[in-house]
Amino acid sequence: MANFTKQAIKASFLKLLEQRPLNRISVRDIVEDCGVNRNTFYYHFQDIPALLEEMITEDAERIIEQYPRLDSIEECLSVAIGFSLEHKKAVLHIYDSLSRDVYNRNLLKICDHVISTYINNLPGSNEIDENDKKVIAGLYRCECFGIITEWLMHGMAEDILDAFHRVCELRKGIIEEMLSRAKPINN
Repeated sequence: MANFTKQAIKASFLKLLEQRPLNRISVRDIVEDCGVNRNTFYYHFQDIPALLEEMITEDAERIIEQYPRLDSIEECLSVAIGFSLEHKKAVLHIYDSLSRDVYNRNLLKICDHVISTYINNLPGSNEIDENDKKVIAGLYRCECFGIITEWLMHGMAEDILDAFHRVCELRKGIIEEMLSRAKPINN
């Protein structure tokens, strides 16, 4: 029952985030929406920032668990923005709040996972130096994070999937070329 109640609180909070900015949502609003009392809210969460952090962290962990293998950079980018596309208003309300750092930390974690997973599954990637692999993954992680962050800063106005598709077309083969120049593993 406790898990059901906790999920109901999260669902109400997400629903409210779709409707209004984070700083205009109170614990009272959440408990009235989901039909529990304030004590129940505080039994599960210290405050609204703790609720938000748990929700964002859980989503990041779900994505990481759900995608143990990715076959293209385009797929990596699409996975990284899945939640943002499903809940545009809520994400913009989070991004425009003081809790932006929580969202950014977890977005970076997702970008790191999807890019590292992709690179580690490329043919020959297990034959190159780990430091070179980290450098390549770091470059693409920052690029992925930067593209998504810029999209958020501009209010999610453009079609990010089209932008990803075009970036992937323009960069096709570059990761593979970088891997071919990487140092081999020292035996």
